[in-house]
Amino acid sequence: MTKAKLNVLFKKIQKDDKKEVLMFHVQGDELPHPSELLKMPGSITMLNMEESEAGEIGAEFISIQRDNKKTVLKFHIKRDVDGKVNKLYPHAGANVSITLQPSQMSIEEFYEEPHDGVEYTIDKDGSASVSPNQMKMDEN
Repeated sequence: MTKAKLNVLFKKIQKDDKKEVLMFHVQGDELPHPSELLKMPGSITMLNMEESEAGEIGAEFISIQRDNKKTVLKFHIKRDVDGKVNKLYPHAGANVSITLQPSQMSIEEFYEEPHDGVEYTIDKDGSASVSPNQMKMDEN
């Protein structure tokens, strides 16, 4: 699938405890690249704002809502380990050019939380042994 380039109003960027919400408005009754865009909601897309130095950002394309005056595109960005989202804030409220393309990443991979895991060793007989200091299931 090809990239979809849009001139949009960067309507809103909002942060809550787990994600950033980005909202863009495409003005007018004509939607550029309609066949590509209508396939993307519910998937992960790579979003790039030309006016920003953030580069490509992986975002969940939440929804696309159309009426006779505008089309609203809504995205969630969950992890921003590189601080890319902060580079978008100065552009909120302005007209910008964005490029969207589908990502190879699944939604499950996008939302997977990093974790430390449990330390263990594999014994010669193939069984696993955990540290004796590891908390047991019945301990709280």
